[in-house]
Amino acid sequence: MAKKVYIGMSADLIHPGHLNIIKEGSKLGDVIVGVLTDQAIASYKRLPTLKFEQRKQIIESIKGVKEVIAQNELDYTVNLRKIKPDYVVHGDDWKDGVQRKVRQQVIDTLAEWGGKLHEVPYTKGISSTLLNQSLKEIGTTPNVRLEKLQRLIASKPIVKVMEAHNGLTGLIVENVNIQKDGMLKEFDAMWISSLTDSTAKGKPDIEAVDVTSRLHSLNDILEVTTKPIIYDGDTGGIPEHFIFTVRTLERLGVSAIIIEDKTGLKKNSLFGTDVAQTQDSIENFCAKIRSGKHAQVTKDFMIIARVESLILNQGMDDALTRAAAYIEAGADGIMIHSKDKSEGEILEFCKKYDKFENRRPLIAVPSSYNQIYEAQLIDAGVNVVIYANHLLRSAYPAMVGVAKSILENERSAEVDEQCMSIKEILTLIP
Repeated sequence: MAKKVYIGMSADLIHPGHLNIIKEGSKLGDVIVGVLTDQAIASYKRLPTLKFEQRKQIIESIKGVKEVIAQNELDYTVNLRKIKPDYVVHGDDWKDGVQRKVRQQVIDTLAEWGGKLHEVPYTKGISSTLLNQSLKEIGTTPNVRLEKLQRLIASKPIVKVMEAHNGLTGLIVENVNIQKDGMLKEFDAMWISSLTDSTAKGKPDIEAVDVTSRLHSLNDILEVTTKPIIYDGDTGGIPEHFIFTVRTLERLGVSAIIIEDKTGLKKNSLFGTDVAQTQDSIENFCAKIRSGKHAQVTKDFMIIARVESLILNQGMDDALTRAAAYIEAGADGIMIHSKDKSEGEILEFCKKYDKFENRRPLIAVPSSYNQIYEAQLIDAGVNVVIYANHLLRSAYPAMVGVAKSILENERSAEVDEQCMSIKEILTLIP
């Protein structure tokens, strides 16, 4: 009877190293490949380019593979105890970093029935990291970008979204990452804020910048990034105009639009009741949602309804009633907003919203209650967190400081430490 060999892999980018591991595994027995699910991969690095079913289909077609199953976690333990393989085969490049602990768990689990770990020498000249970087440089397509937000929501405890208002800030959201506790941490998507786009153009946040002008900023970001985009649609305008906005954004590959349930001259929500703001009727706003859903072509584009009831002191019951109605009208998610510096009312809404039978993804924007941690939002059931204006808010005081220093000192030497070097700025964009 042939021995059983288990190989776990993400299989997003198949290269000669993967084929060599499968070849070596097939010399030991019947190869069962555990393809990591989107959730398993997203737990420690960026969401894979290909969906699980696509990756599974590719591995099934490779010579030497007898069976392909899902591996739902980075940890091999569940699959190993179910299969009890005689061997686990893996490249020898996992002795350090995030997979070091996983490797030891494999060794310990195999010992339960006398299985062995067989490590194949790393194939030199092949780097998945470099291959992924090359793919990013090539770019993406509207269809691939469009569907990625829903995949992220399904795969991650919380989707982290950062504001971008031009090509440069788009590159920051695209590329900035850190290593923390052995994990790669980065932003998952970008928020095209009407506030920051308007401010960057020197205009007030009152929908003075029309959709055509905002699309120029959006295109600048689309051209240099690959991550999914959520578009701040303000009120969405009248339904007859909203349908064209939906069609345009979907065609460009934008993943979602968020529209707020207000009417009249748009004022920023964080003014609250300090300025005159009028909330739309439930009936009218539901009609707008339905018109947008009817206009879209794919199932991947998301229309998210932003509930302003807490901002406008209309109470928790009104917020919940509206959320339920908007979902019934077809909204793909609910964004709940608050200007309270305490997270109390947001957490109360989350608790009650979580009991909805027809629940949709929940989006939070902790601009005023910014002391809350992402772990608390996850526990409350929040699916997406948006850092809505922080890149622009941090850039403006830095630029003002540099300008004042040059005026004060009548030269620029004093601001050298606050600025990139000339060489860095010249080589920032390849």
